[in-house]
Amino acid sequence: MKNILIIEDEKSIAELERDYLESHGYSVEIESRGDVGLQRALEGGHDLIILDVMLPKVDGYEICRQIRGKHNMPILMVTSKKEDIDKIRGLGLGADDYITKPFSPSELVARVKAHLARFDRLTADKRNPGNIVQIRGLLIDKSARRVTIHEKETMLTSKEYELLLLLASHPNRVFEKEELFERIWGLDSNGDAATVTVHIRRLREKIEHDPSNPQYIETIWGVGYRFKI
Repeated sequence: MKNILIIEDEKSIAELERDYLESHGYSVEIESRGDVGLQRALEGGHDLIILDVMLPKVDGYEICRQIRGKHNMPILMVTSKKEDIDKIRGLGLGADDYITKPFSPSELVARVKAHLARFDRLTADKRNPGNIVQIRGLLIDKSARRVTIHEKETMLTSKEYELLLLLASHPNRVFEKEELFERIWGLDSNGDAATVTVHIRRLREKIEHDPSNPQYIETIWGVGYRFKI
């Protein structure tokens, strides 16, 4: 059974999320304070974290940053803020997805299922030896989920890794932002291009010698991205 940690200070919302997730077979814990939630998250043992942004003691952005320094489980951020800059900030700190209040419980469950399924698939790659993607100085070892650039390892989040693997496995193919969102996040895009844009930017910062002049992930203006060789 998958174990989910909800860090949310609005009791009614946290309990609603818990009830829907438990009805779909998940084990759920709730923490209402940011500092206590952070401690529980860092202790590990959770398969996914649902993280509110506005929390007492420690806010969701700081919690996300600290979790990413230690763990790689999916993080779904929840907030009432609708501005793109807030979404970009959360994704930039390593969150895998972002959902804005108010939302339907069924949408939350769908996103949780999608993220857990993809994380399980990435974990399963480690058991399949000999899976190597190598293009110029970039090497992706799928069996170890390890990415190296000119023999130097770079650490990626689960979504950054999956996005890079998809692009590098189909060199010179142009992917629209909407298709990338649907294939990596497993949901209809609903015009949500900010998530893909932020992850591409973070990937470039980690794999490109000069992110402003990318040699791997190329922007096709008005369309999307491609991995060029």
